[in-house]
Amino acid sequence: MIHLSNPPPHRYTGAGFDRAAQRRLDADWLSACRANPDTRVILMAGLEVLVSTTDQPCAEILTVAELGQALPEEAIFLGMADGVGLFAVDLGRAAARRGRFAEVRTVGAWLAAREAGWCAYARAVAFWHSRHRFCGACGGPTVSAHGGHIRRCQICDTQHFPRSDPAVIVLVTHRHPELGERCLLGRSARFPAGIYSTLAGFVEPGESLEETVCREIYEEAGVELVDLHYRSSQPWPFPASLMIGFRATARSDALRLDPDELVDAGWFTRAELIDPDRRPVQLPNRDSIARHLIEDWLYEEPAPGS
Repeated sequence: MIHLSNPPPHRYTGAGFDRAAQRRLDADWLSACRANPDTRVILMAGLEVLVSTTDQPCAEILTVAELGQALPEEAIFLGMADGVGLFAVDLGRAAARRGRFAEVRTVGAWLAAREAGWCAYARAVAFWHSRHRFCGACGGPTVSAHGGHIRRCQICDTQHFPRSDPAVIVLVTHRHPELGERCLLGRSARFPAGIYSTLAGFVEPGESLEETVCREIYEEAGVELVDLHYRSSQPWPFPASLMIGFRATARSDALRLDPDELVDAGWFTRAELIDPDRRPVQLPNRDSIARHLIEDWLYEEPAPGS
């Protein structure tokens, strides 16, 4: 049986997590929850989260009782897990009595799915806080409110909310008359050595997702599309993206690469990619939607002639 990497709901999603948004408005409830000995907390140091030192890392999620102190007001309320409040807070590296701090992206593929989602969520909100200490309207200092889900300007009272940057990510295919169906994979200069992936790009203002797909593929690879379909999406808080996955069909297999975007790209058959030990390229990490889009195509039953 084939087990696809990172099937929907993808890694780093909430996967049914109760964000309990209505509780963010209840200051008294939040205060009591921050002091509740059973409340759970993800300790952070900057954008890193506390994980175990075992070979198979897991999130070291403490209770307030284990921490030995109530959480400060600036702690981020993430939601309710198994009927208990879950927060994230940076108390400095010295607050951790066990484990180690790690960047979520380096351990996310090994964490339990729901722990990966919680840690990614915490990182995303913590990153947003770090970039919004001052008001974009007047330049005044901002303070955290509503359990960490708003920053309010102390001068002009403008409210600032967390944002995600939408980006499309696309597996493009083309049917060659002799070789059958092939997929387009490209390599950016910023990728680790040997990695080839699906093409992606950010949505611009005033642009639909479908327009972004067509523009990005044409700009990066010179390929016109004749058909596209939405597949799934994945939060990617590295630092603040929402990846929106598509499958698309190319009009032709001619390529014209933008060297500022891609250092190489090519068309690959299923036969070339199916055996991990004989692939001519390395695929993206298993925690990414890029890997899922590739494997979703790679292992599906090919149409006649493919």
